[in-house]
Amino acid sequence: MPPSPSRPKPDPRRRAERAGRSAETLAGWLLRLKLYSIVATRYKTPVGEIDIVARRGRTVVFIEVKQRSGNALARDQALASVNTARIVRCAEWFQSSHPAYQIYDFRFDVITLAPGRWPHHLVNAFTA
Repeated sequence: MPPSPSRPKPDPRRRAERAGRSAETLAGWLLRLKLYSIVATRYKTPVGEIDIVARRGRTVVFIEVKQRSGNALARDQALASVNTARIVRCAEWFQSSHPAYQIYDFRFDVITLAPGRWPHHLVNAFTA
């Protein structure tokens, strides 16, 4: 039987957006279990977006969440796709927009997710 013309095919961008939100939600819960407090999610700036801004003690952490389909190299592919320059620019924007956080230390982390694997939290993944 041919597919029904009244039922449109799912939009790949919409599906990717939904998967990204799901991955960020899972990463947020992982961070809460590790006793981080979430300051902002999907923090948008004119120079880009930071997936999660969290705080633990006297450290503000900028976290990029990457999800890849399940294969042996998924984690390596996710780490290789992180745009560090964009994240650093967004973090600088955050610092200038929130003077109360000027006295905190800053750090950049990456959380990678792949189906059938535990989330991997790479602490201090890169420096500014």
